[in-house]
Amino acid sequence: MQITDIVTYHVHDRTWQQGKPYQSAMILLRVLTDEGITGVGQCYSVGADAGVIGTLDNMKPWLIGQDPSRIEWLLRRAKNTMRFSLGPAAWAALSGIDIALWDIAGKAAGVPVYRLFGGPVRDRVRVYTHVGGATSEECAENARKLLSEGYTAFKVEPAMPHGWPEMPWPQVVRETEARVRATREAIGDGPDIAIDIHATLREPSKARQIINVTSPYRLLFVEEPALPHTIESTARQRRETVTPIATGENISGLSRFSELLDADGVDIIQPDVIVCGGLLEMRKIAMLAEARYVTVAPHNPSGFISTAMSVHFAATTPNFIILEFGQDHLKHKAEFVDKAWAPVNGYLELPTKPGIGMELNLEAISAASGHPWDRGFPKHIDGSPAFI
Repeated sequence: MQITDIVTYHVHDRTWQQGKPYQSAMILLRVLTDEGITGVGQCYSVGADAGVIGTLDNMKPWLIGQDPSRIEWLLRRAKNTMRFSLGPAAWAALSGIDIALWDIAGKAAGVPVYRLFGGPVRDRVRVYTHVGGATSEECAENARKLLSEGYTAFKVEPAMPHGWPEMPWPQVVRETEARVRATREAIGDGPDIAIDIHATLREPSKARQIINVTSPYRLLFVEEPALPHTIESTARQRRETVTPIATGENISGLSRFSELLDADGVDIIQPDVIVCGGLLEMRKIAMLAEARYVTVAPHNPSGFISTAMSVHFAATTPNFIILEFGQDHLKHKAEFVDKAWAPVNGYLELPTKPGIGMELNLEAISAASGHPWDRGFPKHIDGSPAFI
């Protein structure tokens, strides 16, 4: 079997907030072969979408004519040819190719991808979803509704989901505590709650304040309390709190995760399969974490192919604990795949079809041209740029 082409699709996922596209682009791809087996993949929208697509175009000559089953060899060839330390665009492109190659491998073998790695270690995959809500009352109401739908774990945003960098800091602390308290009171003591700081705080001391006011509500984890490239800050946060620290969505590659783990800086790692390097790299990262008694809760806000491959990863990873799930089956972009997976009582079932178990709907994709990636421009109260 040989690779004959790589086709990319830049589509608008129809996600809008305040009348503007929000993380609106999805980069999807197919790897074609001369035996008619096609693999599907997805790349993270890292901001410079044209850079990701350009990297994929540049990689084509290195892959076309090659045996798609030589996944490690092909990915290393691409990394070595790019030579210099890879940036997010390159890691996103490699991740998408990796996913498509594993899809081909599973289809060629006639088994789901997780069967290629010794079979499943669990029967289903637990997920958490986002509560949402502009007020603490709305958070409580949304949490009760999601609990009635079977979810057993929830993520709450600090203060208001958008615009909180422009709020006075004491108000942010008060509203964050109120949102978490209201959610806990609404769902009781059994379900899990996590919060996500999104690596947006310039001062580690502010992250500690958020952790301190929310820790009485027994959090599953606090996500990204420090900037991803400041490993020592994350490690210091972990040493100073009993609340588990989770991070990793902005880190790619085994070596960078190794630095984080060597610093004893994390309780739960959160690699994202469509930007960390793909399934192969993600499995290596998880094995490294397992040796240090660190668990894995993959970052997964970006849609269907990402969710599908994350389920295969979770199925074969002993130290996996929970998967992020954005309820994409309820959104317009569900039309981009043949069938959008939905959880049952807070769990995603393992697929049984060969490969990933999900295909692209090319007709719907062709009707949705891509938009520039735009998450807006948050500012602090003094007008200085805030982190996204």
